[in-house]
Amino acid sequence: MKEKHVKILFISQEIFPYLPESEISKIGRYLPQGIQERGREIRTFMPRYGCVNERRNQLHEVIRLSGMNLVIDDTDHPLIIKVASIQSARMQVYFIDNEDYFQRKFTLVDDQGQTFDDNDERAIFFSKGVLETVKKLRWSPDIVHCHGWITAFAPLLVKKAYADDPLFAKAKVIYSVYNDDFSKPFDTNARKKILMEGISKKDVEIIREPTYENLMKLAINFSDGVVQGSSTINNQVLEYINSVKKPFLAYQEGENYIDIYNEFYDQILNDDSNAAKKKK
Repeated sequence: MKEKHVKILFISQEIFPYLPESEISKIGRYLPQGIQERGREIRTFMPRYGCVNERRNQLHEVIRLSGMNLVIDDTDHPLIIKVASIQSARMQVYFIDNEDYFQRKFTLVDDQGQTFDDNDERAIFFSKGVLETVKKLRWSPDIVHCHGWITAFAPLLVKKAYADDPLFAKAKVIYSVYNDDFSKPFDTNARKKILMEGISKKDVEIIREPTYENLMKLAINFSDGVVQGSSTINNQVLEYINSVKKPFLAYQEGENYIDIYNEFYDQILNDDSNAAKKKK
């Protein structure tokens, strides 16, 4: 596969400068730029949290992509798509917005540091919103790289709910695990809320108890490769990663991390290519 044809979809929990600098937001900002500079084609998405300053960051709604309703727990929620540009990086960032889920002035916890009760629905809406927008763009990613727990439903959706869509049928999923644990489990009905055509109860049995650890296991189960995004991550999750024997990229630090990620993408793509040759 020629590098110039490789398309990588980045789904990120945070991206700097739209949110303050953090481990995830810096990766969300600089990794896509570096990968693009190495000849790949990219698309980048994050939630449009209420604390993102639209005027300062020059966000504007993309009318042709907005207007769809996504059903979460039997309720319609309008999908609004906004976009902004990081001029110095020659990079566009797409924002998934919805009045019910993302207009509040905080990201994943309230002003008391408590996680929002509907974070499960916000995570489902975000991942589904990204994939539906990519469909409208008629853009077929070779790799979907997910960053942060709010993206944890994306691997399941790509591999099951969107598996028959030509745009995603051959997509490989990479999931990055960070030190972003939450202590309060999701709503106990989270497993039922994610059920849709293509997804069975068996697929989501692991989140019968919707803890952070089990959510990470769900994401890992439906990923083709796993990255340790933080120097230290949840021990239970790390043990699970080691047990599933999937391609794994250990934590990277230093200036050459973009080249190492780029090589990991090639590894994932080449593993698939080699497997196809063996079948022949």
